[in-house]
Amino acid sequence: MAGDAEKLQRPGLAAIDEILGKPFKVLDDGFVRVVDYMGTDSSIVQAARVSYGSGTKKVHEDRGLIRYLMRHRHSTPFEMCEIKLHVRVPMDCWRQWIRHRTANINEYSTRYSIAIDAAQTTLPGEWRLQSAGNRQGSSGNLSKSDGRSFSEREKELQDLARLVYEERLEAGIAREQARKDLPLATYTEAYWKIDLHNLLHFLALRMDSHAQYEIRRFSEVIGQEIVRKWVPHTWEAFLDYRVNANVLFGGEIEIIKAIMNQDPEAAKAVAVRYGWLPEDDSQPLKRHRERLECEEKLSALNIPIPWADRIPGDK
Repeated sequence: MAGDAEKLQRPGLAAIDEILGKPFKVLDDGFVRVVDYMGTDSSIVQAARVSYGSGTKKVHEDRGLIRYLMRHRHSTPFEMCEIKLHVRVPMDCWRQWIRHRTANINEYSTRYSIAIDAAQTTLPGEWRLQSAGNRQGSSGNLSKSDGRSFSEREKELQDLARLVYEERLEAGIAREQARKDLPLATYTEAYWKIDLHNLLHFLALRMDSHAQYEIRRFSEVIGQEIVRKWVPHTWEAFLDYRVNANVLFGGEIEIIKAIMNQDPEAAKAVAVRYGWLPEDDSQPLKRHRERLECEEKLSALNIPIPWADRIPGDK
């Protein structure tokens, strides 16, 4: 009967309660902090076992179940946990952030309020160079001596943009129009509420080494300073099965089997079949993303690359 149901206690955890409202600094003037949360590791376990009661309460078995759920990508139990963050982030970084359309968001509005008087600045040694092989990425940095003038010009530009913005406001120009020339480096703030499953997906993408540095820094802080303390068993499983894992697809498994059978020619034949290598050995080896990813995995496993003699600069 409904009247006989036990009274439930709100799940909580001292480690996350201790950091509620505490801002963790990111970049030069950004931060992220926990406003509220719902659920813990135990909530994930409870959701997974709802069909057959509470079951065992042993910690090691709860940990094992969470690892099983993560390993086999059972996402629903992780959706039972939610967290609300207050973030202060540069607008260009925020543009990438809100591409993840699986959260509830309320952002600081410069139509109603005066824009935050802060913009991300770049130190002379922090100017990144465009990657030659990745159109949306960077590789290496400009020297400090060369970057100094860019940092100086950045400050001039940001100061001028702010001055013009404030002149417009003083003249009575509407805030929604006065803001239009503010730089994308201007900081904005937002409340961002998301369930744990989608948060982990966000972190898996944005903590990756290929992600832009600024959003990667926010993601690393969210992961290490917040999620690790909030759901420690889930964080451990996430690192083991997502962040520090490698997924092999069919062709890669075939290649590894051929290598283990000491048949490099068979491994090359698989690569030719997938279009990674030209059939004619005399033809130059062209850049191929799938082949490069396979080579990275083989190197990580300390497995020799069968076509290494054909890789430019690797002879």
